[in-house]
Order: sequence, then structure tokens, then C-alpha cells
Amino acid sequence: MRQLYHLLISPSCRKVRLALAEKNIGFELIEERDWERRHEFLALNPAGEVPVLIEEDGSVISGSMPICEYLEETVPEVKLIPGDALERAETRRLIDWFDRKFAAEVSDGLIFEKVTRRFLGASEGGGAPDMAVVRAALHNLRYHLDYISYLMEERRWLSGEEMTLADLTAAAHLSCLDYVGDVPWSQFQGAKDWYVRIKSRPGFRQILADHVPGMPPPKLYANLDF
Repeated sequence: MRQLYHLLISPSCRKVRLALAEKNIGFELIEERDWERRHEFLALNPAGEVPVLIEEDGSVISGSMPICEYLEETVPEVKLIPGDALERAETRRLIDWFDRKFAAEVSDGLIFEKVTRRFLGASEGGGAPDMAVVRAALHNLRYHLDYISYLMEERRWLSGEEMTLADLTAAAHLSCLDYVGDVPWSQFQGAKDWYVRIKSRPGFRQILADHVPGMPPPKLYANLDF
């Protein structure tokens, strides 16, 4: 069976997990704390970062977008980047929006401060969260939720009429923030309605079952009616 080295609260890892689930591909999860820089893991990916997918024949693919593009090419029965060239470009634009812009302005800071710091020693940057970083990220989050609501005024899904990898990417980031209780869904109805639909998909069940030791999610995290 394929193996996926991952972290539970990682947007890039969740993105790959959701893509695998949508394509009905079986896989085994292996948790990898990539900040530990294990030699065995570095041999798989010299960048020392998750996600890393190991194929049944031992082939190694690293990075969320290379893995998703690989899956799109090798398992084409379920398309996550569908449509003509222009439609695929819009899907890729939104993937880049969330993996680059949203990550830099929101999820990278919040996840490091609220989750990763808990597992680091003092010499590695562990300790209490930097609340200035948290406040800035929460401020930026509102802008992105407003953008999702704007897109939903004219579209069924983020990049058009079909659910695509853009939706999985955005949901991967937001589900991590939802785990730590930081998404003001009630103030952004369009974004909430979109998230309800993607959260209700069968492939999302594995994400909603995640549980970080010593850090339980809010009660509404796994609730489809929130």
C-alpha cells in the first residue's frame, strides 16, 4: 500500500490526503515530525519536509503540489484539475493563492504559534505563542474569508462549477485553523456554506477524525451542522 509521511495539523499534508481520498486511493499514514530531521526521513526527502508519498514500487514523490500533479496524471479517472486550459489556469491560480498568499498571511503563523511550538524545546523556538503574530494572522484571515464569500456569489465552487483541487487546498488550510478554533464562520456566510459542502464529502471524514495528543479540537470541529 502507498505510504504518506505527514503531520496532522499541516495544510500541505491534508491537501494530499484529501486528493488521495477523492481519487479513492488507499494509503497508510505515517506521522513524521519533520523538525526532528531524522536521517531516514532526510534520505527520502533532502528538504526535510512533509508530505512525502511512497508508491508501492518504492518511488518517492515529495511536496504537496508535485504529489497532486502526479496523482492527476497517474489516476485520471477522477479529475481534480478539470476543464479547458483557461479553467485549469483559474484552478491553479487559486491553489497558489492559498498555498502561498494565505499560508504566508494566515496559516503558517497561526499553526506555528498555536501548534508547532508545543512540540519544540526552548532552544528550538518552543514556548508560549507570540500573540502579535496570532493577532495579525487572525486579522488577515477575515480578508480571505471575505474573498471566499465573494467567489461564492457567482460560483458553485471556488474555481467554477466543479469541485477542484482549489477547494481541497483551501479546505486543507481552513480545517487546520478550524481545529484550533480560529475561524469566525458565522460572520462569513458564503464561506461557511462552501465549507459545509466540502466538509460533508466522504473524503473529509478522515480529517475530521484527527486528534492531536493533548490538544483536542473544539466541539464543533467534526460537526457538519456548525
